[in-house]
Amino acid sequence: MAEQTGILWSDRKHHLWFPISFTKYYIEEDRLMIKSGLLSTTLEEVLLYRIVDLTCRQTLSGKIFGTGDIIICTRVDASPELVLKNIKHPMEVVRLISKTVETARQERNVIGKEFYGTPGGHPPVDVDGDGIPDFPEHMV
Repeated sequence: MAEQTGILWSDRKHHLWFPISFTKYYIEEDRLMIKSGLLSTTLEEVLLYRIVDLTCRQTLSGKIFGTGDIIICTRVDASPELVLKNIKHPMEVVRLISKTVETARQERNVIGKEFYGTPGGHPPVDVDGDGIPDFPEHMV
């Protein structure tokens, strides 16, 4: 069924080991979506090639119940950090996201200088007017 809809992975936010939540996470071939809410629904969507960092966090209770959080840092102004909370098998999901991010970058021919930008995300500054951006020492 996942191949028919294009969804590579989906899960809900868990409470202990029960997936009883109105927050659902999806990964398609080129995007990550977070759908939340019951009466009023919000859908957040991030293109996978914009993901720059993944962190997996598991508490002791998360280890016991097999759940954890995945913190996703992106190059998106609206949501620079997304958290997939209390999902099953978080390390496996991190590996899946990592693989699909690399595939999405290769398909779009995204390279470092186009994607990562300047240190700290700040615009380049040319203080001395020589045409070469100068960065303060605290930004490097």
